[in-house]
Amino acid sequence: MLQLEESQKELLNRGRLLPLMEEFYTIQGEGYHTGKPAWFVRIGGCDVGCHWCDVKESWDATRHPLTKTDDVIMSAMNHPAKTVVITGGEPLMYNLDYLCEQLKERGIKIYIETSGAYPLSGSFDWVCLSPKKAESPKPEVLEKAHELKVIVYNKDDFKWAEKNAGMVSAECKLYLQPEWSKAEKMIPHIVDYVMKNPKWMISLQSHKYMHIP
Repeated sequence: MLQLEESQKELLNRGRLLPLMEEFYTIQGEGYHTGKPAWFVRIGGCDVGCHWCDVKESWDATRHPLTKTDDVIMSAMNHPAKTVVITGGEPLMYNLDYLCEQLKERGIKIYIETSGAYPLSGSFDWVCLSPKKAESPKPEVLEKAHELKVIVYNKDDFKWAEKNAGMVSAECKLYLQPEWSKAEKMIPHIVDYVMKNPKWMISLQSHKYMHIP
């Protein structure tokens, strides 16, 4: 839990400060926008706690410096692809209204990757919902999801995927993605499942195959 001065709490609550873990320019490796360049903003802090998470260092927000949101916005402007992906951790732990408002004013498209465990703040061009069993997604996030990306760690995750697929809109894109450490084992099962249930598509962490961030 962040221990903050009152002035910092106010700025954090207003979305003018964010615990920034990292920001970088790369190629989106997963889901619907695979292969597209984007500026990634990774915000620290997550209490969902997936045991297979590959960015556990993001969980503790106190490890990441409170950064002026205006500085994050300026960094995003310095790259040719006018697309920002907000990820975490769990970015919806924070007020993203100001960040989104300022990016949109500058003509930036904004995508978010979220577990949906917290209420939606901000305005997004694309919402990628990746729900986790430890904390079911909020109805408002399910309703606005453009993409449902379910991580498949074992065969039971197909049931979890179908449960969530039944709660998103008919236009939402549906993806099954193998958890990286189980990919070799689970890909044949995912391929078989998608062939039998063609409403689903397969997502792979292609950035890991390409050895890029």
